[in-house]
Amino acid sequence: MESASFDHAHEAFAFVELLEKLSSPDEIMNQMEKALGRFGFENFILTGLPNPHQKAEQMVLARKWPQGWFEIYIKENYVAVDPVVRLCRNSVNPFDWADAPFDQATEPRALEVMNRASDFRMSNGFCIPIHGLTGYEACVSLGGVDLDLSPRTKPAIHLMGMYAFEHIRQLMTQKNESRFDRLTVREREVLTWTAVGKTAAEVAEIMNLSKRTVDEYSVRAARKLRAQNKTHAVVKALQQRLISP
Repeated sequence: MESASFDHAHEAFAFVELLEKLSSPDEIMNQMEKALGRFGFENFILTGLPNPHQKAEQMVLARKWPQGWFEIYIKENYVAVDPVVRLCRNSVNPFDWADAPFDQATEPRALEVMNRASDFRMSNGFCIPIHGLTGYEACVSLGGVDLDLSPRTKPAIHLMGMYAFEHIRQLMTQKNESRFDRLTVREREVLTWTAVGKTAAEVAEIMNLSKRTVDEYSVRAARKLRAQNKTHAVVKALQQRLISP
């Protein structure tokens, strides 16, 4: 692994360790501002995605958005036309805002929401979709102008965003997760290597296994942890102290 990649992984783990010591959403948001600011992010929101019978403002867990932009976004009901929200509902993988498709000719309101976000120093961004097993849809959306979004930094940002969301959600609901099925030694080892940014092929080489076997361990671990993907499984394993950073 490149040394720079390792540094980003180390930074993500330090963030996770710090968050475990915090007991309020405000404290977590302050640390998110510091940590994500290193990647160029100036604004972010952690929110559920509303269904047609819910108000967008009632779904927000925490946010650091320009107040004027939040008021405009709610007033104009931009959540209904936001291409980032639309892609978030249909993807489990994090993505750049610029990759959220829309037709400028037939969707002028979608173009409008992206342009107006730029007026508030949110011309670029990164979105982390979150899908619960019960159909719950949410996201961590991060914005700024000059962002450090590369194959080296995205896994760390993904882990940090998902961990912050899970921690804030648990603090706000005051509900503990039910006990998870026990992970095997191999499953924990696969998640540990995944946490530091290793691909399935790299983990297979390290553990002297086939890539298919590594993928099977990842799937089984995610199923036991009731996680939507392997990154989410890493987050939950870290939270439950099943693996160590």
